[in-house]
Amino acid sequence: MTGYWAYPEGRLLLFAKAPVPGRVKSRLRPVWGARGACGVYQQLFRRTLETVLHSRTAPVEVWAAPSAAHPWLRTRSREAGVPLRVQPPGDLGERMAATLHACLTDSPYAVIVGADCAGLTAGHVREAFSSLAAGDDAVFCPAHDGGYVLVGLRRVESRLFRAVPWGTADVMQATRQRARRLGWRVTELSPARDVDRQADVRFLRRAGVLESPGVMPGGPRPPLQVE
Repeated sequence: MTGYWAYPEGRLLLFAKAPVPGRVKSRLRPVWGARGACGVYQQLFRRTLETVLHSRTAPVEVWAAPSAAHPWLRTRSREAGVPLRVQPPGDLGERMAATLHACLTDSPYAVIVGADCAGLTAGHVREAFSSLAAGDDAVFCPAHDGGYVLVGLRRVESRLFRAVPWGTADVMQATRQRARRLGWRVTELSPARDVDRQADVRFLRRAGVLESPGVMPGGPRPPLQVE
């Protein structure tokens, strides 16, 4: 498969959560319910996995939390022919730092992509690897909500991930400032839409990215079911 990938020496890591109702997309639960929000997450995972595979940039791996034992994730990974691994413990920053540190021991660069980013394109992924291969220290794809949906590094510096206000609109700005203080050469890709709010779901439904019936706050729960 070496000739299939444009950057076979790299690593492309899909960061995922086990799709357990009530544990994923919690901000969507008031409208969609726990099972509906989980169904949205499963759609996003499938789409993002297809996107990273279609990019044909580097070998793809799924890294799951809190474990790699969930049967749905095991089935999807097996169908796609990609390895499924468990994320290290800790908060998001600690997990990303530890995963990247492990991968960069035998690869010159690695990219982490959030498994639930519907706005990420194969073009984003290709540009990320191109930037790293050209010598950039880091590459980010900012999210419209102030976070980021992709991070790629050539080396790991724990200060980049420590004490970041995860889940807030300040994540990308805080990370940008830290990378600047490190003196790193950084590329920022065009922003992509993350899915954390009902407005994001409505936008993606209109764009044909997500399948779901029309439902508004206070209305009936959508028949979007967990697979």
